[in-house]
Amino acid sequence: MIILPAIDLVQKKAVRLLKGDYEKMTVYSDSPLDVAKDFEKCKAEYIHIVDLEGAKSGETPNLDVVSLIAKETNLFVEVGGGIRNLETVKKYFSNGVSRVILGTAAVCDEEFLKKAVSLYGEKIAVGADVKDGAIAIKGWLEKSQYTLDDFFKKMQGIGVKNIICTDISRDGAMKGTNRELYKELSKKYSLDITASGGVSDISDVKALREMNLYGAIIGKAYYTKAIDLKEAIEVAK
Repeated sequence: MIILPAIDLVQKKAVRLLKGDYEKMTVYSDSPLDVAKDFEKCKAEYIHIVDLEGAKSGETPNLDVVSLIAKETNLFVEVGGGIRNLETVKKYFSNGVSRVILGTAAVCDEEFLKKAVSLYGEKIAVGADVKDGAIAIKGWLEKSQYTLDDFFKKMQGIGVKNIICTDISRDGAMKGTNRELYKELSKKYSLDITASGGVSDISDVKALREMNLYGAIIGKAYYTKAIDLKEAIEVAK
């Protein structure tokens, strides 16, 4: 299992939200590049970036920050947040990004998703953000018509290989990850599943690794030093 330490971007700063609430935002660094370089020092090979402003607007207001991280580090950069057309996908790839995550667009624009997957294959991941058993969209502000299972089945049918599944109720809450959810998903689906939301201590990392998941995202636990990133990366292996 791989560990993907996370940076959420607002106004070119590294921030964290609590349960996706934009009113409950903590700024952790004015220099996301410095944070990314620290990830590298801890032996991280991957980074998970979300443009929170992009998630709301569908624009790329933090593209220069993402591009700088891709250029100035050797990290495999995956990025999500407001990617709703092929032009934006191409823009990220031409700026050194290795994988893009489609969230709202994967739910609301099936033709775009199919086109992106046919063009870029495994460089396209999908974000499945779960709220009360349903897939949430538009920066987690609205619920879609899909249940989690319906959505996973559909994505598998379309040929998506990589899904980042976030339990919104756990995100940034430091209450542990939803182990039951990921155990169930890993048994049911032959997808590369990344667990996101609530990875709070090293026991979460161990538990997820035992499920043979593809990856786990570490966000707030890194910033609050609840998890030693270097240790987590070793344990995940």
